[in-house]
Amino acid sequence: MANHHDHSHDSSSRKRDILFLPLMLTAGFAVVEALGGWVTGSLALLGDAGHMASDAAALALAWLGAWVARKPANARHNYGFLRAEVLVALLNALIMLGVVVAIVLEAIERMQSPQEVAAGGVMLIAFIGLLINLFVAFHLHRGQHTINHRAALLHVMGDLLGSVAALTAGLVIYFTGWYLIDPILSIFISVLILVSTLRLLREVVHMLMEGVPGHLDIDIIRQDLLTVPEVEGVHHLRVWSLSSEVTALSAHVVVNDKSEWPMILETMRHILHEHFAIQHVILQPEFNHTGRQDAEGCWLTEKSGEQNRVGIDDHA
Repeated sequence: MANHHDHSHDSSSRKRDILFLPLMLTAGFAVVEALGGWVTGSLALLGDAGHMASDAAALALAWLGAWVARKPANARHNYGFLRAEVLVALLNALIMLGVVVAIVLEAIERMQSPQEVAAGGVMLIAFIGLLINLFVAFHLHRGQHTINHRAALLHVMGDLLGSVAALTAGLVIYFTGWYLIDPILSIFISVLILVSTLRLLREVVHMLMEGVPGHLDIDIIRQDLLTVPEVEGVHHLRVWSLSSEVTALSAHVVVNDKSEWPMILETMRHILHEHFAIQHVILQPEFNHTGRQDAEGCWLTEKSGEQNRVGIDDHA
């Protein structure tokens, strides 16, 4: 048990370490960009500053989610707090939707009443922001790929596009004086961000509704389990996600010979873990030797990190 907890602790610590530097850089430059947008009168810069502020909040939430998720299971929370990262991803997606709506509304108002923009200042600040966002995006992309990190990365990618839009707007205004490009590009980037946000939101809701993970096919899992000798059938097969990294499965397994169950259990555990990366498995045997199916116990197998455990629930 200690090995498993140490492994989880180290993993969560790495997640938080990966988030810390991007959080500091993003929060610091959000202030700089907001001041720059106010001085230059650029909506693209102000919008980008809003993105970066939401990025900082998203990264802070992701950091908090990784910290909460490391807490061990207890009597009230049998699976621990793995879902904390999923809830944080949901909150970040909703915040991003709010940011998109706010920028679009402001852009529409600017299109009706165009305002002069200091193109030189916009380009300088946008270029610095672009470099910072590129660094932060690369730093996050090479780290953990949990749904929590992906939600934070979505914010950063949105801000990266915002920096590109602000830089482009500055160039167009500098050479042509066409101020409408500023709100037009803001709306265009907001639409791109909206598409990605809705995609992430759909995935988070699917996970919270305990849907089958998108990369798994229940029919294929059932077919693989049926290849195990002495297995007559598999039914009530359920697969769901505890987090973006941890998948659980439960099923009833009809077998011919009760004495073969320990071997069947170990074989199925191996198939599920090695072929499908399913860590938490609950299998209930139904013995068919009397011509009927009698449920005689719920066997549990779990593999996570260095730990292996096989037990029986006498109350099943």
